[in-house]
Amino acid sequence: MRASRLLSILTTLQARGRVTATMLARDCEVSVRTIYRDIDALSAGGIPVYSERGSEGGYRLLDGYRTRLNGLTAREAEALFMIGLAGPAADLGLGPVMMAAQAKLLSAVPEPFRAGAARMRARFHLDAPAWFAQAEQPPHLPLVAGAVWEQHPIRIRYRSWKAEKQRTLEPLGLVLKSGAWYLVARAEGAARTYRIARILDLKVLDQRFERPSAFDLEAYWRDGTRRLEADLHRNQATIRLSPWGQKMLATLAMPFVAAATRFEGEADDDGWRVAILPVGSIAQACADLLRLGADAEVLEPPELRARMARIVGEMSRLYEAVSDAEGVRPFRGCSQ
Repeated sequence: MRASRLLSILTTLQARGRVTATMLARDCEVSVRTIYRDIDALSAGGIPVYSERGSEGGYRLLDGYRTRLNGLTAREAEALFMIGLAGPAADLGLGPVMMAAQAKLLSAVPEPFRAGAARMRARFHLDAPAWFAQAEQPPHLPLVAGAVWEQHPIRIRYRSWKAEKQRTLEPLGLVLKSGAWYLVARAEGAARTYRIARILDLKVLDQRFERPSAFDLEAYWRDGTRRLEADLHRNQATIRLSPWGQKMLATLAMPFVAAATRFEGEADDDGWRVAILPVGSIAQACADLLRLGADAEVLEPPELRARMARIVGEMSRLYEAVSDAEGVRPFRGCSQ
């Protein structure tokens, strides 16, 4: 186990350059003290690992030092071919490059591993968009990707929810979420998120910017997603759910809502249970809960219950008028 960790630390140093002990501990899932001991072991074994102090410090290998660790396990060779999922690469304009890299990688791996790599490509496929949704193909995506890679600022005309805006951005990274591409960029000293499909015009500027060394795209996106989910569900509702409604809530609710929902007490004789769940505004909560139909009853808050009752009443009057029309037969497609 330790030998595998030492090898992982060595390859990480070779790939990234300077790395802190905290980062290595996180990647290897061990304590910082264990990393200190591992670095001492590498140094004792003749590996030229140097430490640099200060806020920008960390561990690094002697300039020019390269290992000759070119052996791959079968599982590692197979996993590498998961990187070449064609859809996102093609969106970024890298489809041919990715295929060429895969061909070179396939020719480089040992013969016994090639069949496993072929099986990996044949048995796994990434379909990023949500069900019944089309993937976005923003026309400016390749230009944005190039600006991210080359660290060129961009000037955009952007359509937000409220109005069109002009922005000059320092692009830091791209994120593909549910078939939609997002740009994380620095504007006015702070990182912000922009949906690339809403960029109306774009110009890549000639100058370059210095990327913040401490910026972590994955951490920024993860923390921002959590904050957004919490901001969109600041309120709370108490509802009764039929057995079918309980199943549908687990299926239809956002993962954040499903995870935060808690049930109180035992089911009644008909299987109905009381649940408390996070909701957004009254209007948004109505839209979400109406999807459950008559299998959900809002108990609290009173304003949400009243809004649901009013909407259901208006719908009832509307459909009663339609069903009274001559020649209209009942629709029997619903299971309930």
